[in-house]
Amino acid sequence: MSWLFGINKGQPDPTNIPGYPAPPAAPGGDGDGGDKNKPKDKWSNFDPTGLERAAKAARELDQSRHAKDALNLAKLQEETLHLEQQAKIKEYEAALEQIKSEQIRVQGDERRKTLQEETKQNQSRAQYQDKLARQRYEDQLRQQQMLNEDNLRKQEDSVKKQEAMRRATIEHEMELRHKNEMLRIEAEARARGKVERDNADIIREQIRLKAAEHRQTVLESIKTAGTVFGEGFRAFISDWDKVTAAAAGLTILALGVYTAKNATGVAGRYIEARLGKPSLVRDTSRITVLEAAKHPVKVTKRVFSKVQDALEGVVLSPKLEERVRDIAIATRNTKKNKGLYRNILMYGPPGTGKTLFAKKLAVHSGMDYAIMTGGDVAPMGREGVTAMHKVFDWANTSKRGLLLFVDEADAFLRKRSTEKISEDLRATLNAFLYRTGEQSNKFMLVLASNQPEQFDWAINDRIDEIVNFALPGLEERERLVRLYFDKYVLKPASEGKQRLKLAQFDYGKKCSELATLTEGMSGREISKLGVAWQAAAYASEDGILTEEMIDARVADAIRQHQQKMEWLKAEGKEESKESGKNPLQPLLQGTPV
Repeated sequence: MSWLFGINKGQPDPTNIPGYPAPPAAPGGDGDGGDKNKPKDKWSNFDPTGLERAAKAARELDQSRHAKDALNLAKLQEETLHLEQQAKIKEYEAALEQIKSEQIRVQGDERRKTLQEETKQNQSRAQYQDKLARQRYEDQLRQQQMLNEDNLRKQEDSVKKQEAMRRATIEHEMELRHKNEMLRIEAEARARGKVERDNADIIREQIRLKAAEHRQTVLESIKTAGTVFGEGFRAFISDWDKVTAAAAGLTILALGVYTAKNATGVAGRYIEARLGKPSLVRDTSRITVLEAAKHPVKVTKRVFSKVQDALEGVVLSPKLEERVRDIAIATRNTKKNKGLYRNILMYGPPGTGKTLFAKKLAVHSGMDYAIMTGGDVAPMGREGVTAMHKVFDWANTSKRGLLLFVDEADAFLRKRSTEKISEDLRATLNAFLYRTGEQSNKFMLVLASNQPEQFDWAINDRIDEIVNFALPGLEERERLVRLYFDKYVLKPASEGKQRLKLAQFDYGKKCSELATLTEGMSGREISKLGVAWQAAAYASEDGILTEEMIDARVADAIRQHQQKMEWLKAEGKEESKESGKNPLQPLLQGTPV
């Protein structure tokens, strides 16, 4: 019944368990409110009421029929309390173990931090030592370099001193040699003068004898030659047969020389007209004997080449493309049916495809082409008329038909009424008008000019069709940019045969942007942009063409184009002031001011 009295035998004192609250101090004990000087008595605070209640409860319990159950219940409560105390002890031990583990972990962390700090200090110490070693090595190299430079400077000074001494020695030797030579020459001159003065009479006598002997010899030679020629001439005149034979021989000789000279000239002109190339023709697809002998493979490929499209590689506006395609088809059918060719004038800004289309037209129609420029005619002077006739004689001998393309035609086909044209150029223009007065089935005339308003009116009368090659629009510029980007950048980069690579960016989008930026540019200027991109890649270290490099080249081209337009505008103003005309008149071809 110990539970009734609050006594637990065999159980530890709760006040000794960590975390268990201490029992309150008894009143009148050792607390702050008690009397510390009063003697303590263990039975002084005892209350017997509890014992009486406990005894009464024990008697009632003994008399109860549930005494045994109560006893068992008390035991179970004792065991439960015991188990709870054991669990608390286990928890306390587990807490101690956890505290120990935490202490071990903290110690391990501290040790690891200590090792890391020591490692960092060792690395810092090693880096500092390495830095000191490199500095010492650099100082040694610097000192060694300074020492070498000092030695080299000393050696150079020594070499300079030796060279100066050698040069001074040579100059002294040359001076001594010169003095000795002058003394020798002076001594020889004095000796020679003394000898000549001593032998002056003898020398004069020798000169007199030589002159008399030479005069006698010349006179005798003249007498002998006159006697011989006189006797021969008298003998020749006295024999009339010899005189007749000599006259006939001289006449036949003169006739033979004159005949050979004229026959040679006629044969030369015939060969030149059919086999050679006139001097005014810059380029031609017509095969000559000399070219066939030099380049047989190239000539063979040209002979057996297939018919090409007249607009292959030529980018034009849709309306202009339709028109020139009709011209190409008509020219080809004219050649097949041996009809009369029509003469064409193509005008517009430079670089818009006039020359390229003329070549493509000749190849498409199966004709030969010949290119001449008007700037070559004026410098020929009086020979211009003959050269012009040679061109048309040569054109008439073509078996396939000839497309004669005259570039910069306004250079010599200008108005004859103006005072700026010379007499020789006027005569050459008259020869050109004479040879083009009628339609021909042998040659087709194609003129190209930037200023067609300067043509003589007779030239305008010989033109059957006028085609304006204007500057490309937005769609045409985009096609040109894509064409030349593929030709000069993409194709070489994909083949890998050249030192050219392309960075990764949207090529189609970039070409569209460039087409917008290149407004006002001609096809030739856009083609030069492609060459500039290729050159930029070649100039780079790794050979890679980036988007920034493309933009930089385009910006340069735009600035150059604007500068050219400013020059053109200034030139138009000057010409308008001089002639009193509209400054836009020279820009009939559509070039923006």
